[in-house]
Amino acid sequence: MVMQPSSFVSEEEFILAQKFKDQGYVICSVTDFKLLEQIQTLMAEVAANYLGYSFDDKETFLNLIHKQIGLDKLNELRIHLIRQMNSVPWFRSNYFQLARPALEALVGNELAMQLRVNLSIQLPKDDSSLLPVHADVWSGDSPYEVVVWLPLVDCYRTKTMYILPPTVDRRLREEFIEYAGRSSEELFRRIEKEVNWIQIKAGEVLIFNQNLPHGNRINKEQETRWSMNCRFKSVFTPYGDKKIGEFFEPITLKAASRQGMSYRFPKLSSKSS
Repeated sequence: MVMQPSSFVSEEEFILAQKFKDQGYVICSVTDFKLLEQIQTLMAEVAANYLGYSFDDKETFLNLIHKQIGLDKLNELRIHLIRQMNSVPWFRSNYFQLARPALEALVGNELAMQLRVNLSIQLPKDDSSLLPVHADVWSGDSPYEVVVWLPLVDCYRTKTMYILPPTVDRRLREEFIEYAGRSSEELFRRIEKEVNWIQIKAGEVLIFNQNLPHGNRINKEQETRWSMNCRFKSVFTPYGDKKIGEFFEPITLKAASRQGMSYRFPKLSSKSS
């Protein structure tokens, strides 16, 4: 289906939607650098306190945290950070606001947000934090979801994630039966030369189509990757295995929707006693 300009959307929204359709993702500047700095500072301070360390520059500390912790303690730190960040009252709101205009243009303005934001920390040469090639929809996620992926540091080359372009994904789905019973590594080898490696800076946010195969590889750079991810969908689109109330929370319901959801028709008859 070819998208056509419409008088009901702005030219900016149309261009963004076309890019998302063609690439399978868009990268935008965050809406408010102060909100991002709050998140970066929170993560650096919690990590520093956990490690009994102090820092002068938060981004340098995050990039070089592999000098302070080894792989044997990494998952403990990650779990501690996830618990701490999701318990902070303003955290999820900040996260949403950083990508809000693009989310509203691509997904809608009545949104459901994942209850807990996830965190990835990948040290240099770390083979324990790999996410094999997959599409979230293959394991029960709704095809109506998008992922908001927020880097806390600059991410490039192998210090980032990859995604398969929509045109290649369409071909892959046609031949997917050939990979039944094979490993995810074999599947990656098939698409390795065709994936797009996301080059993104701290201060930018990625919104991508989680129906497309994506993942990451061993970080061969000299810095640690820090990135967060969270799913969003329109409240009234179909859900997969992850339901509202269990995994998603409505965050921007409008008055008319609340009115409609709470309305009860008047009784047309009364039962005789």
